[in-house]
Amino acid sequence: MSDDIILEAKNLTKSFGGFVAVNDVNLRIKRGAIHAIIGPNGAGKTTMFNLLTKFITPTSGKILFNDRDITNRKPAEIANMGIVRSFQISAVFPHLTALENVRLALQRSLGVSYQFWRSKSVLHDLDAKAVAALDQVGLKEFAHLKAVELPYGRKRALEIATTLGLEPELMLLDEPTQGMGTEDVGAVTELIGRVREGRTIVMVEHNLGVVAELADTITVLARGEVLAEGPYSEVSKNPAVMEAYMGVSADEQEEVA
Repeated sequence: MSDDIILEAKNLTKSFGGFVAVNDVNLRIKRGAIHAIIGPNGAGKTTMFNLLTKFITPTSGKILFNDRDITNRKPAEIANMGIVRSFQISAVFPHLTALENVRLALQRSLGVSYQFWRSKSVLHDLDAKAVAALDQVGLKEFAHLKAVELPYGRKRALEIATTLGLEPELMLLDEPTQGMGTEDVGAVTELIGRVREGRTIVMVEHNLGVVAELADTITVLARGEVLAEGPYSEVSKNPAVMEAYMGVSADEQEEVA
């Protein structure tokens, strides 16, 4: 993991009317790291994620990607720059096969992303890369199965494969294990760890077991502000974090100890 910064938020604030959802947040994402953003309900995680991925515009502050100001860029613009996000709900095309879903993402490399009428021979040139992406996420044997027929955990894996097809420098994953059973959580956790090579990952995640296993750095938000930051071994023992998550005050923690 490098020490240089790939993504930086400076004094980022977002207000909705009189409500401040994110308040003067500073965030520095190291290149090659897995950086998790966590916090209790209403902490501002989703707003922060949407700010970083340009789905909403900050009230004030700046966002820098590779030292370039992207504060006022559109989602499509930053995608072309190498920032790609996933969503809480699987965003694959249900009635296309797994291979066709990934191939659609790969069309961007040919500059024909929206030219669905292109000849099959042109699209078939992308099959080998699509199969390689599917193999990377453990879906090679499901290449010709429609996405709607895949179990939920494999749909999430397919979404990651389509994200990889866009060749991102920075991947932002929104609750990648939400709604999964234990077996699927383990599989997707292992998958994220496997595809991190050569890229940076920012993830909002509610499952602290997943965060503990994957994250190099964790930023804890509470009431729209940074409550704590560091590796899991430090953050998990922070009294303010324990109080925010469990409602246990520092004095009560000492009594329990």
